[in-house]
Amino acid sequence: MAKTYYYKGSAILAPYTILSNEPHFDMETVSMKTQRASQGHQRWDISFSLQATAENEADVLLGMLTDFDIVNTMIMPQLPSVAARFSVNTSSPMTLSQTTFIDVTTVIVNTIGATGVLPKGSFISFSNHDKIYITTTELDLNQGLSAMSLGIYPSLRSFVNTSATINLMDDVDFLHYRDIDTSQGISFTDGILSNPGTISLREAL
Repeated sequence: MAKTYYYKGSAILAPYTILSNEPHFDMETVSMKTQRASQGHQRWDISFSLQATAENEADVLLGMLTDFDIVNTMIMPQLPSVAARFSVNTSSPMTLSQTTFIDVTTVIVNTIGATGVLPKGSFISFSNHDKIYITTTELDLNQGLSAMSLGIYPSLRSFVNTSATINLMDDVDFLHYRDIDTSQGISFTDGILSNPGTISLREAL
């Protein structure tokens, strides 16, 4: 059964959208070749509807009207198929085995004392900065190795030393702003809440 995630106390309904927003630019040369470039910036955008009831309709409405100018936090929704396969067990929080600097797409994870599987497509973060990454490779921690390579997207935005921990699953906080252009409010039919509208969030970078 898929895990339920919450926004301001209300359950997020499926389907929800997780979008990687990374602007790319195309330039066509005189020889008709296409050159594509990116400025190296990326953020996660999430949009969803809420499960509203008569008991929480006031909270839903107030949640749509307030806090546009501050950074809020919620648990980052994981892909359902990924969450179903996640089975990491550790005696202590996972860390990197060596200090890693910005712009790399592979980190070396200290896997001593860890078992289970960290599936490809898991959203993770590091304790020393707020950016969220998605794993591009899978870690089979049952191999008994002391260190393993883990691919991430986007490239690392801040250095991570060996004292910083890796946040997994429900420990991955999504710091965000509300998107002021897509709030639709809530609607009623015959005095009964019928549509809680759409919430769109932008990762706070």
